[in-house]
Amino acid sequence: MKIKFCGAAREITGSAHLITLSDGYTILLDCGLYQGRDKDMEDFNGTWKFDPKKVDCLILSHAHIDHSGRIPKLVKDGFTGNIYCTHATRSLCNIMLLDSAMIQERDAQYQNKKSSKKIEPLYTRRDAHKSMEHFVGLGYNKWFNVHDGIRVQFRDAGHILGSASVSLEIEEHGKLKRFGFTGDIGRPNRPILRDPKPMPQCDYLICESTYGNKDHIAPPRESDKLLRIINEVCIDNEGKLIIPAFSVGRTQEIVHMLDRLEHEGRLPNIPVFVDSPLAVNATMIFGNHPECFDQEMHEYMLLDDNPFGFNKLYYVREVAQSKELNSRKQPCIIISASGMANAGRVKHHLHNSVEDPNNGVLIVGYCAPYTPGGMLRDGSKHITLFGENLSVNCKVYTMDSFSAHGDRSEMMDFIKKQKGHLKKLFLVHGTYDRQEDFKNYLEEHGFQNIEIPSLEDEYHL
Repeated sequence: MKIKFCGAAREITGSAHLITLSDGYTILLDCGLYQGRDKDMEDFNGTWKFDPKKVDCLILSHAHIDHSGRIPKLVKDGFTGNIYCTHATRSLCNIMLLDSAMIQERDAQYQNKKSSKKIEPLYTRRDAHKSMEHFVGLGYNKWFNVHDGIRVQFRDAGHILGSASVSLEIEEHGKLKRFGFTGDIGRPNRPILRDPKPMPQCDYLICESTYGNKDHIAPPRESDKLLRIINEVCIDNEGKLIIPAFSVGRTQEIVHMLDRLEHEGRLPNIPVFVDSPLAVNATMIFGNHPECFDQEMHEYMLLDDNPFGFNKLYYVREVAQSKELNSRKQPCIIISASGMANAGRVKHHLHNSVEDPNNGVLIVGYCAPYTPGGMLRDGSKHITLFGENLSVNCKVYTMDSFSAHGDRSEMMDFIKKQKGHLKKLFLVHGTYDRQEDFKNYLEEHGFQNIEIPSLEDEYHL
């Protein structure tokens, strides 16, 4: 049995890890899209580190595009097996992969207008629809056979709706090997979703490391900080507050926090626009999967049966409505995708807002360094949007406490029962500097045999 790291190796995005058993059976863990502008990675999405036709099954940890976004291309290029995931992940992928395909098609059309060389989209809406035929939804906390001698179990990872850690029990040559993949580790004591549930003990574990070098601020302070930012931008400066946010997970958490502030009578009397058709659809899916909600959310819904809606909240679907927001002069909050500001409608809102010192941009999570969100987060005085170099005159705020990723202590707590049992611990889904810091942090707390694989590294287990 061997593992090959085919994505998110010393990188944040593009999760893909290939397990090959001694009899040739292959299991792909995640199939994500690389999101960023690193020149060394510009060919990643269009090529493979393996043959899609030879992959027997795909096990998907959750629906975020950096974990699922190349699935339509995988099917397009010859994959014919099953895609195993939780029920909520299947529901989300049904809208997210279609949305991603539309972006691929629009990007190709835009490039073809600028160049005489014809560019084909990475995949189309037809490819996305076809890929959904391969999905098989499974419940949490139950073992399922995916092949002779191979069982899989999903446990709630508390990251986004339907997110899961993956545990595999694999029999080879009469011996049982236990393999684990954390996927993205969520955070305890967060609103809406249940806390992450630790995995069974394993022999080998792939662990994410996005925030491997830091601890988040304590959750109780975040609603007050959000309220201070809103008052400063929208009340004191009479400006717009632009919040780039992923349509799934982050948007619903922000909206729910605003809903609570409104319920408490603390939210200023200004309109809030969620400008993302995907976010609108995703919010409906959230309502269809209350089995993923925590007890606090269920109790809140006894007081407010719509935890994602209030009088001053408007969900925007139509392009014409979105364009009207760009010319709007009155104070407002605009929550729009994508979270890294490298695609979607938020790019237009930033293009029309960043040069006005009365406006504000709130970054609510990690952004890859080469994305507009990453550049804003890192304090850049200029960003390029739609080919135009813009001065960043607006105030830029950050709130890492909104992150759906556990920090270093939360990740270590998630895997602490593995200490002393692991033969090998692999760190993925993080920048190399953060992974080195996390490795040192884990070693200081008694973990051993830690590897930080590079792209295409193989290990025989």
